[in-house]
Amino acid sequence: MFILSKLILFKHLAIPDIMSHFTFNFDGYYWNNHNFIPFKTITYYLFLANDININIRVENLTGNIIGFMAFGFILPLLSSKFHRFKKITIAALSLSLTFELIQLIFGFGSFDVDDIILNTLGGILGYLPISIYTNRRQGQQKSVMD
Repeated sequence: MFILSKLILFKHLAIPDIMSHFTFNFDGYYWNNHNFIPFKTITYYLFLANDININIRVENLTGNIIGFMAFGFILPLLSSKFHRFKKITIAALSLSLTFELIQLIFGFGSFDVDDIILNTLGGILGYLPISIYTNRRQGQQKSVMD
C-alpha cells in the first residue's frame, strides 16, 4: 500500500510540496486537467498519440496494470475473504477509485477514469495465478477423494 501510494499520489512531489496541495481552490482550469471519459486516454495512447514517445505510452498503460497486479496477487494470500473474483475486482476498483479521488480532491495528480479501469484490470490479472492454482488444487483433491 505504501509503495502504491508513493507511486500514484506522490510520484512528482517532495514532502514540503505535498502539504501545499491541501488547499481547496478549484478554478475552471483545474477541472480541465482530468479525464472523466472512459477509454479516452487508453485510446489516445494506443492509436492517436503519435507525437508522444512509445516508451511513455507503454509505461503509462502497463504501469497502471502492473502496479495493481501485486495487489491482486497478495490480497488473497493475506485473507481468505478475497478468494473470489468478484471480491478482488471490487477491492482493486475501490482502492484505485480512492487513489484517483485523492488526486482529484487534493491535486496530487490528475484524475483519470482510465487509470481506474487499468488498475482494476491489473488487480484481476494479479489474481488469476492464485485462482488457477486454487482451482487446480481443489480439482486434485476432489479426484483423490473419488
